[in-house]
Amino acid sequence: MGAGRLYAAVAAGGFRRYATYRTATAAGVFTNTVFGLILAYTYLALWHERPHLGGYDEGQALTYVWTGQALLMTVSAMGGGFEDELIERIRTGDIAIDLYRPADLQLWWLSADAGRALFHLLGRGVVPLVVGALLFPLALPTSPLTWLAFLIAVGFGVVVSFAIRFVVALCAFWLLDGAGVAQLSWLLAVFCSGMLLPLNVFPGALGEIVRVLPWSALLQAPLDVLLGTADPLSTYAFQGAWAVVLLAAGRLVQSAATRRVVVQGG
Repeated sequence: MGAGRLYAAVAAGGFRRYATYRTATAAGVFTNTVFGLILAYTYLALWHERPHLGGYDEGQALTYVWTGQALLMTVSAMGGGFEDELIERIRTGDIAIDLYRPADLQLWWLSADAGRALFHLLGRGVVPLVVGALLFPLALPTSPLTWLAFLIAVGFGVVVSFAIRFVVALCAFWLLDGAGVAQLSWLLAVFCSGMLLPLNVFPGALGEIVRVLPWSALLQAPLDVLLGTADPLSTYAFQGAWAVVLLAAGRLVQSAATRRVVVQGG
């Protein structure tokens, strides 16, 4: 099997794996919908007091809410992807088996995470967005090209998210338990990705800083492409630059980590 076919098979396996958790998927759809309702009415109150807050009108703000809920698990803004399993494999020493596979560790997990992301985009993303569109006047684009540009930005966001979580997971080689670092990373993602509020709303220097951090590539960047408030090409350049930097960092950390593999737990 060629390398491309191998990683495609790993991605397909990641998709099928999450597709088996039907009850969890239904519960997740319900949670995203409820959270979307809470955020939508919160945003309505905010935009009633301050129209065009962050450069969005009310329809764009509501679209931001519901599309953000559709992407929440796709870009794994709050974790829940491969990182917990990878940290556990490092802790138990099973990572030694992974390193002996005739496959690249980083590409293996990236492929699996891509399959997970595609499933969540379809399985947990479509229904909340449809519910939002039925209940609120969303400013969804009508051009297929805009949707295509948005999906490309989502793809970049998935890669950046993976690259961040891969580096975080590999910290377990030194810490032996990476749960604390993972939780810190999730908190940063919640605050800096635009999950709770658009980063355009953040004032002054704080807003400028959070908009150039890699977490803004997860939600804020794709949503601005969808809403037509950002140029797709410059957005891709921003996301791609962070993807390259973080994937390279992951490669360096992986190289350092494999030189000091410690097998624990038998």
